Amino acid sequence: MPRSLAATLAGQSPTVAADVTVEGWIHRRRELSTVTFVVLRDRTGFVQLVVTKPEAREYVSTLTEETVVRAHGGVAANPKAPGGVEIVDPTIELLSAPAQLPPVELWRPTLSAKLPTLLDHAALTWRHPTRRAVWRIAAASMAGFRSFLDSAGFTEVSTPKIVDQSTESGANVFGLDFFGTTAYLAQSPQLYKQMLVGVFERVYEVGPVFRAEPHDTTRHLSEYVSLDAEFGFIDNHRNVLSMLRDTLAAMTTHIRTAESDALEAAGAALPVVPDEIPVVHFRKALEIVGAPADEPDLAPEHERALGRWGREQFGSDFLAVEGYPAAKRPFYTHGEPGDPRWTNSFDLLFRGIELVTGGQRLHNHADYVAALRARGEEPSAYPSYLEAMSHGMPPHGGFAIGLERWVSRLLGAENVRYATLFPRDVRRLRP
Repeated sequence: MPRSLAATLAGQSPTVAADVTVEGWIHRRRELSTVTFVVLRDRTGFVQLVVTKPEAREYVSTLTEETVVRAHGGVAANPKAPGGVEIVDPTIELLSAPAQLPPVELWRPTLSAKLPTLLDHAALTWRHPTRRAVWRIAAASMAGFRSFLDSAGFTEVSTPKIVDQSTESGANVFGLDFFGTTAYLAQSPQLYKQMLVGVFERVYEVGPVFRAEPHDTTRHLSEYVSLDAEFGFIDNHRNVLSMLRDTLAAMTTHIRTAESDALEAAGAALPVVPDEIPVVHFRKALEIVGAPADEPDLAPEHERALGRWGREQFGSDFLAVEGYPAAKRPFYTHGEPGDPRWTNSFDLLFRGIELVTGGQRLHNHADYVAALRARGEEPSAYPSYLEAMSHGMPPHGGFAIGLERWVSRLLGAENVRYATLFPRDVRRLRP
């Protein structure tokens, strides 16, 4: 099997070298009076084919852009060609039927198509180098997340996505028929990852989550990738925030190291993760944005204002808001010692938008029973979860990063769908 373009052409002599074989898509074809140039593309880049023989030029003229071919020929130096070399008078073999005319011009340096067109034809538009770079950054983010947590003693887990109850009381869920029983698509691995802290102590998961909330905004999806982590033997939520800080630093380092070309192609700007993420209490955050003292949550405009304030005060793209009201947090959230109105939880704002929710969880069985009953729920609805809490669970906490939201903020994109392979929302169920 031929190697990639980059591997095949690496280190080739500036003079005509031994024959090479490459495979890829016809990215661009230019016909001049005596020569036809064909730019071939694969996952690693481009190479130029120079076709001069009349019969070969006639054959190439029938091959449309995006047609998949194999080319075999000698390599010659050309500083103007991609990579500084080109393949001269190759033999070209068709590997699939000639491609139909694409709905967008993928050979152009930039895509001018609007977001709906990009999404409607995602199977093709993701082929464009600038679009492909977006998901390369996402993939590097996941790799950095995994690599760091592996090194910190975490165990990767995979929890069910079909569950018998909602994770967060009152939140909208997607129901389904599970062999005659009502089941739901999981909103989060939260309950399972907490139970598994009692098994592995430190766990993480990368996987889809589903939210049936009817949000039709630029920041919400009905399905997205969540980077979850949970770990035991903590003192409070500040330990969780510290672990989150180190995770984000490792992710940015891995992206910079592994995908510098993708960063440039996508126009993404990596943040500097501070040694310590600045923190403001929810009460103070309300004062900063001029919101009423009894406001139960932060609105998007509040988050944007706090992002600007954090940048001015600390020179940081990150700002953690801690101490959210207990009434707005799930039942498993640990209260703030001495004042049960607030919680040992936080939201991490990144460039003016909520990126991460995290905090300390309850860990004593009796506290869970009391918390559920206070919210009008029966503890009997959570048998396995409460069983774990009744057999010795250490103080623990965790966080969850929304992958697509993270990448969209790196890109400065106005819509999270720009960083989503195949978005699912209130209006889109295909492709």
